[in-house]
Amino acid sequence: MRHCEECSHWEPAGAPECARCAAIVDGIVEDGWREFLSREFGQTGQADERGIAEMVVDEPDRHLWRVVDAAYDRLTCPGCGGRLSRGPAGCAPCDLANGFRYSAIEVDRPGVPAGNEHALRVNVAVVRRPHGISAREVLARRLALPVLLEGQLPTTRQAQAARALLNNGAGAAEYEAFVHREWGAG
Repeated sequence: MRHCEECSHWEPAGAPECARCAAIVDGIVEDGWREFLSREFGQTGQADERGIAEMVVDEPDRHLWRVVDAAYDRLTCPGCGGRLSRGPAGCAPCDLANGFRYSAIEVDRPGVPAGNEHALRVNVAVVRRPHGISAREVLARRLALPVLLEGQLPTTRQAQAARALLNNGAGAAEYEAFVHREWGAG
């Protein structure tokens, strides 16, 4: 892990406010999309990405979560005009798409504890669509991202202790240090 040169958090914990960290979070999803295109279509250059994206979101339960999230990024919401599923809370098409994203497949990466991919997925989803989520929840999710990306996963007890610390008024720096120390990322 390394600190972001722009926001000084562990990368990508500055997202969504830090553009560099936000790009890293988007890259997690984009890497999955590029691998999918290459594997399924043998395409590394120009592809009918919109058509493929429409196919993917029609059957999100048949694709990996990173592929589904990236597919939604390629579609425009008819309600708010933004990327489908990432619009403000209350935008009906985005809210619906955001719910469907969770039917996608999760497969843990090699060498990580079971459940790490689910935790990573939820945290990425919150950071990429923080609308309607409490600032404290977004803070917790974004500060945990570097640890999850390193392949760590807190025990229930560790996660509860971190949440209690935050609920008892800990600031971002104290919470971030606790997560890195207690969850095993150094």
